[in-house]
Amino acid sequence: MRVERAWPALAVLMLPTLLVAMDVTALLLALPRLSADLGATNVQQLWISDGYGLTVAALVITMGTLGDRIGRRRLLLTGAAAFAVLSVAAAFATDPLVLILVRALLGVAGATLAPSTLALITDLFRDGRQRGRAIAVWATCQFAGGALGPVLAGFLLQHFWWGSVFLAAVPAMAVLLLTGPFLLPESRGDRSGRLDLTSVGLSLGAVLPAVYGLKQLAVGSAPAVPSAALAVGAAVGTLFVRRQLRLEAPLLDLRLLRSRPFTAVLLALVFAGVAMAGTGLSVTQYLQSVLGHSPLASAVLFAPMGLAVAAGTMGSPLLARRVGRPTAITGGLAFSALGGLLLTAVDGPGSLPLVITGVAVLALGTGPLFALGTGLVMGSVPPERAGSAAAMSETGNYFGGSLGFALLGALAAAVYRARTHGTSDSLAGAVAAAGHLPADRAADLLHTAREAFTSALHVTGAVAAVIFAALAVLTYAMRPKAPDAPAAAPGYEAAHA
Repeated sequence: MRVERAWPALAVLMLPTLLVAMDVTALLLALPRLSADLGATNVQQLWISDGYGLTVAALVITMGTLGDRIGRRRLLLTGAAAFAVLSVAAAFATDPLVLILVRALLGVAGATLAPSTLALITDLFRDGRQRGRAIAVWATCQFAGGALGPVLAGFLLQHFWWGSVFLAAVPAMAVLLLTGPFLLPESRGDRSGRLDLTSVGLSLGAVLPAVYGLKQLAVGSAPAVPSAALAVGAAVGTLFVRRQLRLEAPLLDLRLLRSRPFTAVLLALVFAGVAMAGTGLSVTQYLQSVLGHSPLASAVLFAPMGLAVAAGTMGSPLLARRVGRPTAITGGLAFSALGGLLLTAVDGPGSLPLVITGVAVLALGTGPLFALGTGLVMGSVPPERAGSAAAMSETGNYFGGSLGFALLGALAAAVYRARTHGTSDSLAGAVAAAGHLPADRAADLLHTAREAFTSALHVTGAVAAVIFAALAVLTYAMRPKAPDAPAAAPGYEAAHA
């Protein structure tokens, strides 16, 4: 495809990327009103919010490889049409169980979008420098959409009913369906044979229980069932790995992990997701329950985190041309560690500027990793395996986020309980209990609870700083041996030279 058509095609691909990212985070703000209107129980609320992410995480590997075989444009347009129809169905759902089912089906459609979009970008932009800029734009849309989602939801909920949050994605999908057949090239891999259904089943059996277990641990469920789910996921995952290493055309090409830079970037993507998700969870609770801001105000105050990632990803190609890709990624991760350290100094009602600065610095430094690292992952495979590589990158992101909520969320909860000497299990519980106490006792309880949660935030920030510092060392130590070409993102030939 000529360059002058590639950039309009990228614009078409970015619109659904932005809107789908907004749709995911917007639901968090719409959930209370939605649950009240539908009469959803606590368990049903959990499945309404998590059903989409679970299904996407389970199927993104399959969809990435399926796009390599049947055509990425065909899969993308099919998924976009299904996403639009299901978004309308979700908006007008009248029963919690119906909405849970529709959200799960939305996850099936959503799983087609990210790997297909990223693989098509690889096919549209064969020049390494242009591909690097395009992937930076793609990453920017993902993170900017996630940051703006709650703000959009707040506006829609102020003027319309909760279903409008789902309908926001429909116009973007309509534009894609109308323009995609003319602007997007069809591309597929050389291996167009049938999918290995056994591998598909094993991937579902590995990812679904693992992500479910992590999410249940993150919300404080009794550990027996989540632990069992994690054990099942690990066992099935072992079988999946063994099968992939035996197959000539595997569902997920794990042989890519033999490349040290590829493995380092993939690990960095996972653990950066851990640090960001865990930090985001603590900061949003701090804004609401310690500083006393409303959910919408907290969403606006938290937006700099997503916008800083977006700014970091957009500036990454220019930074890489000046200092080289490994230095840009390593330096960015070290900068993120500084953001985590800033959060350890947060204290008292006047700490809002420090909180916002801390999360913005932390997020800004991850930009080179998400933009240039994703470019390295995509450039490490021949074009016919682009969907599989995109699936591997996206799966790492999902696992990183789930691990962050579970592990750092559990750590923060443990610190909070220790600081309250076991008298309170959560800050939200303390706030609720204070409403039934005399004024002086309520004030003491809230003071103790807020001090304890602030300590938990300090620990979370310190752990995030350690993670980012360790990733900076890892990515520098496992950088490519050949001198990095500052002018271009990696291509397949460069990665395998």
